[in-house]
Amino acid sequence: MSIEARRDVFQAIADPTRRQIINLIAHKRMNLNALAENFNVSRPAISQHIKILTECGMVVVKQEGRERFCEAKLNGLSEVSNWVDQYKQFWNEKFDSLGSYLNEIQANNQSNNDQLNN
Repeated sequence: MSIEARRDVFQAIADPTRRQIINLIAHKRMNLNALAENFNVSRPAISQHIKILTECGMVVVKQEGRERFCEAKLNGLSEVSNWVDQYKQFWNEKFDSLGSYLNEIQANNQSNNDQLNN
């Protein structure tokens, strides 16, 4: 039995070219030709990346005359932010613990130095 993988925002940002595409169109919408000029890959390769980004809900392609324009839809990035936030708390707790440990060592060293000087 074959299970088709669901396209999601994590797939969208997994590839450096797709991240760069998102970055470019986050600032202004671009047609496919203008977008492809920013990369050293074929236009069909860029079209494939756009297809994946569209399936992931990160890009909307709008036909205007003979041109196809790409617009970024960045709402999905909140899912990435939420996922990262759970690990921020973990690391903040670890860094707080490390800070407390280092302060304790520093206090003990200062106390030992004070005893030696007396």
